[in-house]
Amino acid sequence: MSESETLRTVSVDRLSTGRYTATNARGGRIEFGSGDDADFTPVELLLAALGGCTAIDADVATSRHAEPVRFSVSVRGDKINDDEGSRMENLAVTFHVEFPEGPGGDRARAILPRAVRLSHDRLCTVSRTIERGTPVTSTIADV
Repeated sequence: MSESETLRTVSVDRLSTGRYTATNARGGRIEFGSGDDADFTPVELLLAALGGCTAIDADVATSRHAEPVRFSVSVRGDKINDDEGSRMENLAVTFHVEFPEGPGGDRARAILPRAVRLSHDRLCTVSRTIERGTPVTSTIADV
């Protein structure tokens, strides 16, 4: 694959002290901050990305058969700050999904466990990246 097929980018721009906006290549924007207001923090965005990635995979696989009555995903983890530095541990993604009665709902319920497992094991870029421990490089560009 060429870089144009694999490269994903966002830019993060400062709005004010502790407040930022991230913009993707398609023009989507999300504001976040340091936790002094209602905006998401970077850690909460990580949790949302983790849950959202697997939710998308599971939703696509199951909703072909039945539209869910309820589809909610909760994600939790412990923010640790010790001698090894700050990090998240004990990450857990929990699905709360209900499908309607009937053959379509039955097929969706039967597919859900495999879809969640396949997402975790192969498809979800976010969980796969976290579990593999991909290195991060930080640089300062010449101004």
